[in-house]
Amino acid sequence: MQQLSIMVVDDTSVSRALLTDGLDQIGLKSFKVAKDGEEALKMMMTAPCHLVISDFNMPKIDGIQLLRALRQHGPTSKVGFILVTGKGDKALIDEGKKWGLNNFLAKPFTVPALKTCIEAVVGKLT
Repeated sequence: MQQLSIMVVDDTSVSRALLTDGLDQIGLKSFKVAKDGEEALKMMMTAPCHLVISDFNMPKIDGIQLLRALRQHGPTSKVGFILVTGKGDKALIDEGKKWGLNNFLAKPFTVPALKTCIEAVVGKLT
């Protein structure tokens, strides 16, 4: 499934590396990386990806604010969105669902959990 383009958004380099390594292991090679929600939003406005995998807790624009901004912009309103969070906080997930959150992934995660999470949004990966 090489044609699926993914945006990985996380303010920590370790988390970005874990996510991109996981995507690589699954066989997903088409991804961009942003170090915060603000950078991700700029990148998505110029060249939208199919799926955003974003950390929640980031400076400037957090994961929910990024989701909300993408949903309010026509070209990105239907983009798949997975929120990665260290706290599986029900209120946070409910807030995300209000804005069209597709799925969430709790930290720490395994590669199989990442794959299952992505497949729940985009369908079976080949």
